[in-house]
Amino acid sequence: MAKEQMKEAISPVIIIRPPSRWVPLNFKELWEYRELLYFFIWRDIKVRYKQTVIGAAWAIIQPFMTMVVFSLFFGKLAKIPSHGIPYPIFYYSALLPWTYFSGALTNITNAVVSYQGVIKKVYFPRMILPLSAAMSGLVDFGLAFIVLLGMMVYYSIIPSWNVLLLPGFLLLALITALGVGLWLSALNAIYRDVRYAVPFLIQLWMFASPVAYPSTLVPQKWQSLYGLNPMTGVIEGFRWVLTGQGQPPTAMLFVSVAVVILVLIGGLFYFRRMEGVMADLV
Repeated sequence: MAKEQMKEAISPVIIIRPPSRWVPLNFKELWEYRELLYFFIWRDIKVRYKQTVIGAAWAIIQPFMTMVVFSLFFGKLAKIPSHGIPYPIFYYSALLPWTYFSGALTNITNAVVSYQGVIKKVYFPRMILPLSAAMSGLVDFGLAFIVLLGMMVYYSIIPSWNVLLLPGFLLLALITALGVGLWLSALNAIYRDVRYAVPFLIQLWMFASPVAYPSTLVPQKWQSLYGLNPMTGVIEGFRWVLTGQGQPPTAMLFVSVAVVILVLIGGLFYFRRMEGVMADLV
């Protein structure tokens, strides 16, 4: 009897309290679940092309066919200036990061709802879901990038040493998609209207980015506001590092980076705040 009383006296007491208003980020926990992150990335890739006839070729067909349409209508017919870059290269080099960004943003928004059955049964850091959705799209980007390299060989375009900055612009596109997607993913778990609004948001965002036109067409008085769109720097950066033409990074790029970092930090804390109630909401 005395031994049992001694065990009770030395047993640790765990007090469970509801989370505070600002839940701290636990990156150590994410690292401990890194193998699960790899599994979700691989699963996203397999499910995306499961029971399809041409499989991963869809990653190439979408930007390539859009490039053909843009080159015909905006290039040959509308005569949009391309700074001396062949229209196929001008549009495809912009559609490459944009296709990745739009696909990643859509997948991140739907990540929590898509795995609602797992969320209700098993605990794991919910942050893994949007991370896997953002990173799985890099495989499609890599496949489409191979086509761009072939097109550059065909048009005899040799990039300079500026091409070493390409991973940085791709990282900026990933962070932008992740930052905005974290907000939308958490909101989508509460309000299902969000997933219907995202395609409309992406469409408007594309016209607000220099995909179909160069950023030089934007009036000078609007350039500062236009540069706050991080995808402006990403797309112009892709064109610049690959072809040597277009707009090189300016001071507005650092403003865009600052905006993206603020959006990402806010998205991380908001998603973390909603993480504890997602299983009840979805």
